[in-house]
Amino acid sequence: MENRLKLYGFNNLTKTLSYNLYDVCYAKTEREMKDYISYIDEQYNSDRLTKILCDLTEMIGAHVLNISKQDYDPQGASVNLLVSEKIVPRDLIDPSCNFAGKSLSDMKEVIVGHLDKSHLTVHTYPEYHPDNSIATFRVDIDVSTCGQISPLQTLDYLIESFDSDIITIDYRVRGFTREINGKKCFMEHNISSIQDYIKAENLKRYDAMDINIYQSNIFHTKLLIKEIVLQNYLFKTDVYELAPKTRLEITENLRREMIEIFSGMNIYDK
Repeated sequence: MENRLKLYGFNNLTKTLSYNLYDVCYAKTEREMKDYISYIDEQYNSDRLTKILCDLTEMIGAHVLNISKQDYDPQGASVNLLVSEKIVPRDLIDPSCNFAGKSLSDMKEVIVGHLDKSHLTVHTYPEYHPDNSIATFRVDIDVSTCGQISPLQTLDYLIESFDSDIITIDYRVRGFTREINGKKCFMEHNISSIQDYIKAENLKRYDAMDINIYQSNIFHTKLLIKEIVLQNYLFKTDVYELAPKTRLEITENLRREMIEIFSGMNIYDK
């Protein structure tokens, strides 16, 4: 991911990674739904999401300038981080930045510039319909960077941070920068598929599909979990408490829900 081109001025290419995941579960009773909400509150609260975004910031070689976060009732959260790349003197830092909760006296010379160039955001979206007792929880993470920073190296960390049933990943490079001789550069690193940036051991858990528009520097990958272990989708219910027919029915409903989300269309008759 190193930029080996000799550029004139700043690298103006904007690299945007959109990481979208779905967590699917079976919640038939009111108790199970409450248990699911408790699980969501624990797994996807703003504090944990903030830590994940801060880890991503460190992985892409950036620094946090400002954090905005909010939890919602009954579940869900949003977090926004403003990040940047190069070190600048403290007296040039916008005083509205909250320095990730630290005071100026706690900060070393690590605050960085290009405040309008890079940001990370995460938003969560719950969904539930009582007719099929399937609840889904969607998380959208967006990383937008300029300069030397590229977000592709964060994919394995994101995959391993969540137990995701469906993942959609978009990567787009926009704009252009110039080589020292004035020639425009619309992409400064090689990429044929997002899958090339995911470890084999993570990929093997999913069925994967690519839709890429190479001439526009747009890359899209979708992942669907291969194996459904029913116990992982139940709350305070042992899978062996259920009759074999019921287990099969629930598993089929879960798989149908996942396939429709993965496909982006209604496939099965309701």
